[in-house]
Amino acid sequence: MKVNQAKRLKGGEWELIKDQPLKEPLVLIFGDRYLLESEKIYDEVRELYPDGHLVFGSTSGEIMETNVYEESIAITAIEFERTKFEIVSENVSDYVDIEKMGLAISNQFNAKKLNHMFIVSDGSFVNGSGLIDGLESAEGFEASITGGLCGDGARFEKTLTSYNESPKQGEVVAIGFYGEDLEVSYANFGGWTPFGPERTITKSEGNVLYEIDGKPALDLYKKYLGDKADELPQAALLYPLTVQQNDESEPLVRTILNIDEDANSMILAGDMPLNSKVQLMMSTMDDIAEGASNAAELAMRDRKSKPELAILVSCVGRKLVLDQRTEDEIEEVADIIGNQAMITGFYSYGEMAPFAGKNECQLHNQTMTLTLLSE
Repeated sequence: MKVNQAKRLKGGEWELIKDQPLKEPLVLIFGDRYLLESEKIYDEVRELYPDGHLVFGSTSGEIMETNVYEESIAITAIEFERTKFEIVSENVSDYVDIEKMGLAISNQFNAKKLNHMFIVSDGSFVNGSGLIDGLESAEGFEASITGGLCGDGARFEKTLTSYNESPKQGEVVAIGFYGEDLEVSYANFGGWTPFGPERTITKSEGNVLYEIDGKPALDLYKKYLGDKADELPQAALLYPLTVQQNDESEPLVRTILNIDEDANSMILAGDMPLNSKVQLMMSTMDDIAEGASNAAELAMRDRKSKPELAILVSCVGRKLVLDQRTEDEIEEVADIIGNQAMITGFYSYGEMAPFAGKNECQLHNQTMTLTLLSE
């Protein structure tokens, strides 16, 4: 595996951090939404990698090595020696529901030979839980899935992604990896603590939450936020919800992406199943940094080889809590996975990964999610 990296800050020139000849590389381009809206951006990256497979995704912060950037574009180009990959891109506007789009994406891969799938998805229109359900519903599908929902800072206006074209809204890009020589490990961990009374979802539809304990969900949430309610939906990043469908299921963290004042409802990044138990959550800087360390230890636990590439997808809510200490969680990861691994990634509106030791993918919020690769 050969890996090149490059970055460009707002108003600056491209800086090639590591540059070596690559043949038909996979090129991951994570950047600020405003910069990706430039009419010139696709041509600029294509000039850098004429035969590259270009995957764009807007972010709430760009990760490269142990640095976290804003208002930048971070590029990681990978040439695999013994691994083949295919890329499929579909737009949510072309499908009546997200599950059918997920199924259509998976059906374009060879399920029997597929090793792993990495997703770069629109983060505004896509219900991440439904997308995962659709991807895994294909006949014979057994591959692991990781990835994330693209971000737009803390603005929640629109997100962009694309494959081999200018970034646009509504796109879901799936990168499928084939080959037994590719070792992939993954893990996620949060560091958030539930507080307040445990309540029950009494009315919901997909990722829209209408009522908790028979009361309008938005009214109840605003009551807990107090003065911070005026700053919704951004303020919700600091107080996500933990959702547990039943006593046997793992609790999942859900971020509120938007609110609907007219319907008195909240739109979340993933499903909010009826009768699930919900609680508010909060965290501290130290807890979040420790959570990233735990995620790295879980991802490294059963590896046979040292990772050559680490793709980190962390939640924008973690970034807001960490503030000036955002790079702390990246450094925690780097200390554990080793300095031989090149690090890339982005801050997201949702993270996709199975729980450690399992294969079924879940949508997470407010976690540090790692995908470690080596040949």
